[in-house]
Amino acid sequence: MSTISIIGAGGMAAAVAGRIAKGGHIVEVISRDKAKAQALANQLVDAITGVYGAAPAGDIVILAVPYAGASAVMADYGNALAGKVIIDITNPIARDLSGLVVPSGSSGAQEIAKASPADAHVVKALNTLFGGKLAQGGRLDAFLAGDNEEAKAQVSRLLESLDLRPLDVGGLPMAQTLEWLGLMMIGLARNGAGTFDIAMKVDIG
Repeated sequence: MSTISIIGAGGMAAAVAGRIAKGGHIVEVISRDKAKAQALANQLVDAITGVYGAAPAGDIVILAVPYAGASAVMADYGNALAGKVIIDITNPIARDLSGLVVPSGSSGAQEIAKASPADAHVVKALNTLFGGKLAQGGRLDAFLAGDNEEAKAQVSRLLESLDLRPLDVGGLPMAQTLEWLGLMMIGLARNGAGTFDIAMKVDIG
């Protein structure tokens, strides 16, 4: 049993935390709002709360806040994230869904990596899955991208334990493609599918 830390206490954080708890891990919930963190922890088995801005208990830290607040979180934590594997689940999407709100040629994950300690490793994952679909259970495909192979291996093992199928799409620059895919999934949910009860599945074989 390992401890997985989640920064954030919103809907997506709750869905991911639920999967982690069912996977047999201890969940550390961290939020600026201590009451929200405690409320989420109370819904889970073997969950604890952490102190916002202090070093998380887990070696893997899931960044589950809106992208607009991600830079502030990274600044607040600074070197407290040294040596951690940071799973970035954010989608840097414009409010009008017209595109990504990141510098040309970059991605939200790459910008978060720039703000991370040198020995921390950012892996993009879970941004293409909707919280409601995650909470339903069942095996789903989960794409990931990152530059450090050991960090990706750790994240893959975690995803497997959550009954997800990890699919490595390459280095961290591929995070931009995953973020565009996240935007596409929102467009599909609002238009062609007409529901957020959907997930992308890859047929291999």
